[in-house]
Amino acid sequence: MAEDIDVAQPVVLDPVPMRDDEGVIRDEFVAEITRAIHAANAPLLGAIVGELHEADLGDLIAALEADDRVRLVELTGADFDFAALNEVDDSVREEILEELEPETVAEGVRELESDDAVELLEGLDEEDQEEILDRLPPSERDALERGLDYPENSAGRRMQTEFIAVPPEWNAGQVIDYMNDTPDLPERFYEIYAVDKAQHLQGAVPLDALLRARRQVPLADLIDEDRRRVSVTDDQEEVARLFGKYNLVAAPVVDNTNRLVGVITIDDVVDVIEEEADEDLKALGGVTSDEELSDNVWTIARARFNWLLVNLATAFLASSVLGLFEGQLEKMVALAVLAPIVASQGGNAATQTMTVAVRALATRELGSNNAFRVVLREALVGLVNGLAFAVITGIAAVAWFKIPGLGVVIGLAIVVNLFAGALGGILIPMVLERAHADPAVASGTFVTTVTDVVGFFSFLGIATMWFGLQ
Repeated sequence: MAEDIDVAQPVVLDPVPMRDDEGVIRDEFVAEITRAIHAANAPLLGAIVGELHEADLGDLIAALEADDRVRLVELTGADFDFAALNEVDDSVREEILEELEPETVAEGVRELESDDAVELLEGLDEEDQEEILDRLPPSERDALERGLDYPENSAGRRMQTEFIAVPPEWNAGQVIDYMNDTPDLPERFYEIYAVDKAQHLQGAVPLDALLRARRQVPLADLIDEDRRRVSVTDDQEEVARLFGKYNLVAAPVVDNTNRLVGVITIDDVVDVIEEEADEDLKALGGVTSDEELSDNVWTIARARFNWLLVNLATAFLASSVLGLFEGQLEKMVALAVLAPIVASQGGNAATQTMTVAVRALATRELGSNNAFRVVLREALVGLVNGLAFAVITGIAAVAWFKIPGLGVVIGLAIVVNLFAGALGGILIPMVLERAHADPAVASGTFVTTVTDVVGFFSFLGIATMWFGLQ
């Protein structure tokens, strides 16, 4: 008799490498995963996905077609790490979560650390959140609800509630024995926290200090009572700044009564830094912070429309200056040709200054204590560059149009506009900051308007006086 063959059992093959030498995900790898999804080859998918880091799994999800993403989660089951959904665009994550059964999401959430679980749920509307939270055990549900109740972008949203807290009366040996005997420790931790019976934070003990100490050494001798701590309501940017300033790896999070409620670690802070940098960069370009590469055409167009409308209004304002000199422009075509050069150079110089100013304000490097010195420095930089480009542009203008006076006119206008651009690039963000507006969002349009208006007006005004074109 012929040997029986189990045709229902899929063949598991060795996959091609996920990334090429430059770290880019291979098309062949994505194609293999896609074929396995369409063939419902759960063993192959589970074997591959189970070995991937959450960041790599996130990249794979982003590379798949929308319909295949949900199928990948369903086919891999317990092998799928839901932390990978925090590595993809918000719109992709929401699409996947909305398609999955609430029971599936709830099971995935239970496997996550609290900070990752809160991050996963916070993008959903309240109805979807409740549907998932209702399927969790009461203790886990309460912990996540507390995290979601904290203000958006606060330390309370970023912290994880898994930490090691022990009485300060213990010695080093008792703490080590406690960690050896406790099965449910945090996945990664860097400090042990000493708390009293009411959970009030007494201080922190770094792991290296604990492991170097003899067993009988009292924990009180190892406690750093002045350990930097974070309040649950602190803004995540302030937390990131604290980590950078004091070279922290972890920081305890306390409530308004100094009770220890969580811990923030360096991996959370790196995410904050990336998000804030991404937000500032988008804002400087007039793009909303929540715009993602995965968004559709209509969503992106609608989000960008309002800011483009504001820019159109300011462009008409700048163009109205040209209307004041309509007669002069008709008499000398060279003025119309060269006017955009003056405005453009001022705009470029202002953008350089504005970028430095916005970043310095965001990092608190620019404040009232050094504002005058920084403004004076930027003004002098604008003046120096203005003089240099006045010579270059003036020579080019004379060589182009063979009108000697034109070189003087455009040179003077370049000096005026680069000086104005430098002042505008530093002062406008500072004024917006004082007015509690986001300098990254609004500075660009105002600064461009200033350099366009000053550039056109100075160039054409000086030309009118120089050539007597009344």
